[in-house]
Amino acid sequence: MQELIELVEGFGVPRVALVGDFMLDRYVYGDTERVSQEAPVPVLKVVRSESRTGGAGNVAAAIVALGGEVNCIGLIGDDVPGEELSRLLTEIGAGVSGLLGVSHRPTTVKTRYIGMAQHKNAQQILRVDEEVTERLSDEAHQSVMQALRGCLPDCSTLALQDHDKGVFTDSNTPEIIAAAREGGCKVIVDPALLGDYGRYRGATLLTPNRFEAARATGIPVSDSDSLERAGRDILDTTEAEAVMITLDREGVFLIARGADGQRIPARPRPVYDGTGAGDAVLAMVAVALGEGCDYPDAAALANVAGGLEVERFGVVPIRREELIDEFRKVIGLRGGKVMLREKLAEELARRRANGETVVFTNGCFDLLHMGHLSFLREARELGSCLVVAINSDQSVRGVKGSGRPVIGQDERAEMLGALECIDYVIIFEEDTPIPLLELLRPDLLVKGGTTPMVVGRETVEGYGGKVRTLNLVEGLSTTRIIDRILSNSDES
Repeated sequence: MQELIELVEGFGVPRVALVGDFMLDRYVYGDTERVSQEAPVPVLKVVRSESRTGGAGNVAAAIVALGGEVNCIGLIGDDVPGEELSRLLTEIGAGVSGLLGVSHRPTTVKTRYIGMAQHKNAQQILRVDEEVTERLSDEAHQSVMQALRGCLPDCSTLALQDHDKGVFTDSNTPEIIAAAREGGCKVIVDPALLGDYGRYRGATLLTPNRFEAARATGIPVSDSDSLERAGRDILDTTEAEAVMITLDREGVFLIARGADGQRIPARPRPVYDGTGAGDAVLAMVAVALGEGCDYPDAAALANVAGGLEVERFGVVPIRREELIDEFRKVIGLRGGKVMLREKLAEELARRRANGETVVFTNGCFDLLHMGHLSFLREARELGSCLVVAINSDQSVRGVKGSGRPVIGQDERAEMLGALECIDYVIIFEEDTPIPLLELLRPDLLVKGGTTPMVVGRETVEGYGGKVRTLNLVEGLSTTRIIDRILSNSDES
């Protein structure tokens, strides 16, 4: 893991040419608190909507987030959605001179309707596609080739994302690949769901998922032996140097020409939304190979990038820094949930933007006991994620006296982070959590007890958040436990 950290930290700015089916993704968020009287379907009361890059645009965004430069090549409509997609790509720093607007072919638009219950737990309930999937005309293909040849001299890799929407065909894809290979570019392909991968002949590496690999080879992919046979079949068909079959939560299977296949397992993690995992893998492999990585290292990096992606709702580009943080978690250089405030603020802003509800609580949490567990579990049920802020050792002494805390701040943070109900832990030095609340702006501040005096209430309610108190378990407190220990010690 340390080698991979050093590898990523040493990355420069690889330049990637990206050819694919570029789309506009629209998300419509709404509350679903009742069922229609007209039919047994949920009623979506729209709260907000947003547009994002889609299709190959997701790969472009992921390449930029990983620190690379990308030139987008493909067709969009000469229409309002095309203008919006081009603007979104430009705003993230992607090159769009190779995106060609045509009047006879509208921009592909996919609209996802997202339902939420009580402003949390966002779930997609419907997707509506507006698209034309006819193959490109010869004239349109030559325009794509001209744009591609114009940017290849400055690129180290060419990424192809094929959604089988007409940009790639059995006749024109070999010409695209040959042009790149003649220019010294490695070609990485995220293939379409096809029964024959012959169109990708000459590619450097392909990244099908297990279902796609089974469809292309006719081999049911279920174990190491079938993975090996499917991988070799794809190598033979495409004459590629390597194949990386993604296996969802099981990691990836890599087989390179002249070598035995190998499984690269993934770290167990919650799968919130599988959308965009293939985009993240393609982007990571393109960047890694562009930086000179070998296939096993590229596969290991792609494994992590895809894993991080499925933990998020929708398609959220994975940044280079997040890869490094993930590797550090694995080797124990830092707690997986213990975060610095600036990074936590970014993470919470992203989750709120996806319609999630952020719950915040704070305390000393010295000598973790059943009362704490009961309170934290109940707090977590009130939203999509729970942030626990703990007083630093110095702050605890100011509140509890010189004999406290019994457990140091780092140990307290790690113990809380080990609880499944807690998503993030942060240590604060101030006497009160008000500066943290002003920065993090949680949707809900939760405290235990019956007193109406809650530090931070005015801050949270001032920006529109809510405050709630939960009942504590009677007879359980850290102070009472310490007193009982001291009493038993005196008696002995």
